Amino acid sequence: MHIRTAQKEDLAAITAIHNQAINRPYTNAYTEIFDPNERLNWFQEHTGNCPIYVAETSDHEIAGWLSVSPYRSGRAALQHTKEVSYYVHEQHQKRGVATQLLRFAMDHIKELDTKVYIAIVLDKNTPSIELLKKNGFALWGHLPGIAYFNDGPCGHLYFGWTAG
Repeated sequence: MHIRTAQKEDLAAITAIHNQAINRPYTNAYTEIFDPNERLNWFQEHTGNCPIYVAETSDHEIAGWLSVSPYRSGRAALQHTKEVSYYVHEQHQKRGVATQLLRFAMDHIKELDTKVYIAIVLDKNTPSIELLKKNGFALWGHLPGIAYFNDGPCGHLYFGWTAG
């Protein structure tokens, strides 16, 4: 598996992987799938200190991706804190792809002029919770019952990791 910075040509695969997650319960709070054209502005905003990384197989297939995004953009005191989000293609789950992406981002945190990563996950997303804990993220907060799905409310968990 090769981790690299995403290129515009990767946007269709990134969007397809994101849409797979939207169609699974409790992986994120989106309820409508995206068209790659709808994600173009989002993609273009991820440059410099806020990249998107992709995990590419030896067959040049995108197995997963991770974005580094501003946390509370425009607030200067938070400029060294970034939010990480990650998604893995259904066919590549439980193979360590998310772990590789997360560790890559953690290894490159200082290059991104960043000191803290935040990950915000639904409290019913057990695989992400376990991944974050396994990689040294700590639970920093819980917003109970703020996301509403057809079968009821779900909370948001805030995990954090500070570069040492």
